[in-house]
Amino acid sequence: MSDLFDPAAFLATCSGRPGVYRMFDEGARLLYVGKAKNLKKRLASYFRKAGLAPKTAALVGRIASIETTITANETEALLLEQTLIKQWRPPYNILLRDDKSYPYVYLSDGKYPRLSIHRGAKKGKGRYFGPYPSAGAIRESLSLLQKTFEVRQCEDSYFKNRTRPCLQYQIKRCKGPCVAAVEPAEYAEDVRHSIMFLEGRSHQLTQELSQEMEQAAMSLQFEKAAQLRDQLAVLRRVQDQQSMEGGNGDVDVIAAFINPGGACVHLISVRGGRVLGSKNFFPQVGIEQELGEVMSAFLSQYYLGAGERELPAEVILNVLPDDIEALVEALAGLRGREMAASHRVRGTRARWQQLAVTNAEQALGARLANRQHLAARFDALAEVLDLDEPPQRLECYDISHSSGEATVASCVVFGPEGPIKSDYRRYNIEGVTAGDDYAAMHQALTRRFARLKAGEGKLPDVLLVDGGKGQLNMAREVLQEMAVPDLILLGVAKGVTRKAGFETLYLNDAAHEFTLKADSPALHLIQQIRDEAHRFAITGHRARRGKTRRTSTLEGVAGVGPTRRRELLKHFGGLQELARASVEEIAKAPGISKKLAESIYANLHSE
Repeated sequence: MSDLFDPAAFLATCSGRPGVYRMFDEGARLLYVGKAKNLKKRLASYFRKAGLAPKTAALVGRIASIETTITANETEALLLEQTLIKQWRPPYNILLRDDKSYPYVYLSDGKYPRLSIHRGAKKGKGRYFGPYPSAGAIRESLSLLQKTFEVRQCEDSYFKNRTRPCLQYQIKRCKGPCVAAVEPAEYAEDVRHSIMFLEGRSHQLTQELSQEMEQAAMSLQFEKAAQLRDQLAVLRRVQDQQSMEGGNGDVDVIAAFINPGGACVHLISVRGGRVLGSKNFFPQVGIEQELGEVMSAFLSQYYLGAGERELPAEVILNVLPDDIEALVEALAGLRGREMAASHRVRGTRARWQQLAVTNAEQALGARLANRQHLAARFDALAEVLDLDEPPQRLECYDISHSSGEATVASCVVFGPEGPIKSDYRRYNIEGVTAGDDYAAMHQALTRRFARLKAGEGKLPDVLLVDGGKGQLNMAREVLQEMAVPDLILLGVAKGVTRKAGFETLYLNDAAHEFTLKADSPALHLIQQIRDEAHRFAITGHRARRGKTRRTSTLEGVAGVGPTRRRELLKHFGGLQELARASVEEIAKAPGISKKLAESIYANLHSE
């Protein structure tokens, strides 16, 4: 493993969502492409101390960097992985076959049509459905159809020579058309239902299955209800919208994102309707610059200053710069034909756009957590605080509640290596007036430093408090009460504009008020720790509030009442399948808007 690559720092910022990862050596050569249901867990398995296979250990020994691309679900991750492997043929990937296409479901013609898996040229008479992400996905679909509608799947030669029903008939997975055990009209109806499912018009089908499941449960036929629930789950799973394979045309999807400390532009290349890959760019910008300015600079430098770069027919952006018309005109002239720039898009293009935004946020977060960047920030903070050497331990506290309900205080800890999550703590605040943040802070700090005086934990070098003069004075009061040795107190208050980059800082007491430049690495470190404390407090508060109310996972979502919860669970066949669904799939449920689907997804996947 390269000395420049720090797996701990990388994993600390890695997403737990589905996606694809690419491993590179020191020469920026692609070594391996993989997919994961949970990127963080999968990548962490490569860096365990023992138990790696020799080939995997050899791969890990050459890693100099890892790039990830987040997808909406596992299906999209699988499709993108296959595309990248076929395009780049990384040395550590095993290519089991050199097929030119994804598999399809084939429905033959005739009085009693047959369902089967098909690859290659579509020469047979009948209908083809797909493509599917893998043969396994097709087998799962065919198995479901076989159990539900009992349409035959045997070879034509076998079908024509039967004189008595086979085992599939005995176990109720075929209606025996080979011996005329079913009427052609009834069989045709089963075929029609199968086509509805394969075409994605399965709303009526799932509605019928849901009604049967409810009736079975009401009549106490729980085994049958469980079987119908599982069938509903498979129906939803195999119908994942394959946005990595959808749409058409040649498109570049570009998203710009700015955060304290830097900016990232993520570009997704789509050719022939298929996502071929993505790339991150990190332009040097000031925090006061707007997204439109970053996007304008990127478009002009990437396309106009790149020589013979391939120009797409369309660019999809998450923000339109003021000079977009002039840029498009220049690019169209360079391309020799028209070129379009889109911002408000729907369907598959909207999913591409959202994926680009998500990946830009993730990539920037990972970059800012890099060990070298953190070291520079700690050095800058030491200079600001007039310390002889960089601090080794920073603690930050924040309070979260909903109108005083379920108040939680958070403590996050940072060192030169980044977040020290094993030392994170949450404090459930009790016995204070609802909404009294000062009393809540007093209780949290008292409990923290009482443990320190008892010999538990380490004393921080710098104590940060998210709040203004009041919170800072409360922290000073606690330290005096507990007779804690001198340590540096830093209050972080939002400035007049309440925008990032304009915070007011208080050093040790309210009299020492100062600000830092928006591009100061020290300020970026303070903002990063403050934001992490805020996130940790909010997730703890939500968990406590949910437990207090004794609610289901969905009851914390505004706009999802008992009726919608029941309909959602019925639509997906259970909470587990709902948790597997993407935002777009949740939005397809009856009565669920896109905005509400995003809230449900965020609630189900909150850390």
